[in-house]
Amino acid sequence: MIAFREVYKAFGPNRVLEGLSLEVPDGQTTVILGYSGSGKSVALKHIVGLLEPDRGAVEVDGAAVHELDRDGLAALRSRVGYVFQFAALFDSMTVAGNLALGLRRQRLADREIGERTDEALSLVGLEGTQDLYPAELSGGMRKRVGIARAIALRPRYILYDEPTTGLDPVTASVMNQLMVRTRETLGVTSVVVTHDLKSAYTVGDRIALLYRGVIRQVGTVEQIQRSHDPIVRQFIEGRPEAAADAEQAAAETAP
Repeated sequence: MIAFREVYKAFGPNRVLEGLSLEVPDGQTTVILGYSGSGKSVALKHIVGLLEPDRGAVEVDGAAVHELDRDGLAALRSRVGYVFQFAALFDSMTVAGNLALGLRRQRLADREIGERTDEALSLVGLEGTQDLYPAELSGGMRKRVGIARAIALRPRYILYDEPTTGLDPVTASVMNQLMVRTRETLGVTSVVVTHDLKSAYTVGDRIALLYRGVIRQVGTVEQIQRSHDPIVRQFIEGRPEAAADAEQAAAETAP
């Protein structure tokens, strides 16, 4: 299980996380929903040790991530697939080469690397793209390669950072269905950060609204949709009051 325990994080005077607490149940998809700039991606990076909390802890399988040594962190990252917002593919490498990078770190034989690469690309509907370069792919295809790279690791957890950002509605729907299919096929525990309500409702078993550095409310899709909390209602109804409030809070903490 992944758990945030009273996590605080600031960058200079900009206080981003203000005591974030959240548990991510095994075998489910938890969506962290919130405005752009609300700290969703910052929270996600704590799970794999790309950031360390100023106070509090993020625990994965009972271990505090910021306390892990180099070997412990490497072992953790081998269990976690990370799908970056803009795929983060290496332009100089083919699709197969991008997928093979993480697998080579696990010291797998070339034959198994090839088998895992083919299997992962098949799961995301990109058979036959092994020899293509990222520049030859559409934005949606690059994001699917990013998912395939995560799947190839056969992880226990998959983290998605704004998976539908920059995609047209049809491609975004394809991405949503792919995330659902990945959870159902592989049985992984997933964390998705997004501000896209349609995506959150489609892929999420549980939704947590991050607001002013803390979780405002967490619940099922139905519970969030029926929430009486005024901030939650403003967000899901697309009303400007909460957005203005969030912008004011950010301005107050800016240098």
